Amino acid sequence: MSTDTSSTSWLTQEAYDRLSKELQDLISNRPAMAQEINARREEGDLKENGGYHAAREEQGKQEGRILQLTKLLREAKVGEAPTSEGTAGPGMVVTVRFGDVGDDEVETFLIGSREEAGTTDLDVYSSASPLGQALTGAKEGDEVSYSTPTGKTLTVTLLTAKPYRG
Repeated sequence: MSTDTSSTSWLTQEAYDRLSKELQDLISNRPAMAQEINARREEGDLKENGGYHAAREEQGKQEGRILQLTKLLREAKVGEAPTSEGTAGPGMVVTVRFGDVGDDEVETFLIGSREEAGTTDLDVYSSASPLGQALTGAKEGDEVSYSTPTGKTLTVTLLTAKPYRG
C-alpha cells in the first residue's frame, strides 16, 4: 500500500463497504446497459436517435464512475484511523483558525476522502486538496499557508488534530 498521501485516501469501513457495493452494482448493470444501447440502436437512424445517444452518455458516466471507484478503493486506507493526536493527516479531525491570532474564524473538519462525506456530519477535505496538503504533517500550533484555486494565499493555524472516531 502506498504511503503517498496525494494518492491515498482514508475511508471508514462503512464508507468502503458502501462504495464497494456501489461499484458492484455498477459492474452488474453493464449487461443491462449494453442491452439498452442495442435496443436503442435498433430504433433506426443513429444521427436522429436521442434515446441511443442518451444511453451511450449514461454508459460513459457509469464507466467513468467504475474507474473512479476502482482506483479509490484500491488505494484507500480502510478503517485505520490514526491513534496519536497532535499531527494532522488523513483520518484526523482538525480544528484550524483562518487568519491571524485573534480572528474568530475557526473550522473543524475531517481530512479524508470526499466519499466519506456521506458518513459524517463533519465537512471533509481531501488530503490532496491545497488545504489538506498544507496541513498534512503539521503539528498543533503550526501555522501553514496554501494557495487557493484563484491564486490567493491563505494562512491557517492548526489548533487541534484528533483521530476520527466515526
